[in-house]
Amino acid sequence: MSRSDTGEIVNTRFLAMSRERVWATFANPQALAAWWGPNGFTNTFHAFDFRPGGVWKFTMHGPDGAAYAMDHRFVEIVAPERIVIRHLQPAHDFTLTITLAKHDGHTALGWRMVFDDPAEAERVSAFVVPANEQNLDRLEAHLSGKPPVVR
Repeated sequence: MSRSDTGEIVNTRFLAMSRERVWATFANPQALAAWWGPNGFTNTFHAFDFRPGGVWKFTMHGPDGAAYAMDHRFVEIVAPERIVIRHLQPAHDFTLTITLAKHDGHTALGWRMVFDDPAEAERVSAFVVPANEQNLDRLEAHLSGKPPVVR
């Protein structure tokens, strides 16, 4: 679901794993680097201070060889329920809230991006919505012990 006209892009996923197991893939930088990003992307982490106010800086490497510098701040961390991340990039700033809720022995994952500028959310939504789904596919594959999707 996406409501990019309001500055909000939302994806959800039900995962057949415990919330604690899903949480661990976000809290562990080696695990996170293994699956984070759309299909074909890899990551090099430069800083990962997983606490409120902590810095998360990394480079995403695209399948075309392009490098994308990422600058994030952890705003809120409530184990194992919620992570709030501030993405800092001029004209593309947003807040990402990831929620993990228990659901019949599994995990309901919420992925909510709120852009500072609703026009920016509208502009990127055609790319971001499927990219988020690919990211969640890669998370699910990682949790299942499958290799990451590379295309």
